[in-house]
Amino acid sequence: MTDRELLELAAKAAGLTKYSEWADKIEDYDSPHYMSFALHTSGFGGQADSWNPLTDDGDALRLAVRLGIVVNVWVSAGKTYAGDIEGQGCTEQHNGDSCAATRRAIVRAAAEIGKTLGE
Repeated sequence: MTDRELLELAAKAAGLTKYSEWADKIEDYDSPHYMSFALHTSGFGGQADSWNPLTDDGDALRLAVRLGIVVNVWVSAGKTYAGDIEGQGCTEQHNGDSCAATRRAIVRAAAEIGKTLGE
């Protein structure tokens, strides 16, 4: 699954329907995701209101809280687990960046929730 598909499904799961547009590179200086890919709101100035929990710790934490996603980080084992309360979840290898792995695990778990909403 592409990063765009992950973000779209995660936004769907969280009910964040206002993030309906995609940019490969946010060009609005006022965006916290300037020069990065992200979902954003439509219309004039929409890129300033962008969302990317794959790169933004705050977006990832708010996503986890909104969906009740449980996160466990095993530093010694080099893994992060993120899943819903029923135990459905995703594991990511750290590969030297435990924060990036944690954000990705949260988004993957949210995307799995989003997939079930389309069924």
